[in-house]
Amino acid sequence: MKKQGRILIVDDEPNILLSLDFLMRRGGYEVFIARNGTEAMELLDKHSPDLVVLDIMMPDVDGYYICRHIKTSGKHPSCKVVFLSAKSKESDIKTGMDMGADAYLTKPFSTRQLMQKVEELL
Repeated sequence: MKKQGRILIVDDEPNILLSLDFLMRRGGYEVFIARNGTEAMELLDKHSPDLVVLDIMMPDVDGYYICRHIKTSGKHPSCKVVFLSAKSKESDIKTGMDMGADAYLTKPFSTRQLMQKVEELL
């Protein structure tokens, strides 16, 4: 299947990483996995993804910081960010969008909805 884009998935929950990796690869995307914020920062520069699916609550560097870095560093001008988080309060969503996210989905999430958003952004 033709690759449609490069996606970095960042989450500290192994089951979510596995399912999203499978889902995105099945959709024809090239996928990179980061299990924490530190790994995400390294992979961002190494692979220059087109889109990042990003959890917020992680043990080291949080997703807000990573999103802000992507959107303000100038290194990844066309990279899209989709937050995928259990933080579901209106204020959490507003903060995520204010950081520059292109979309914000809450956990538990619909895989169909996530794939539609990814396809829309890419």
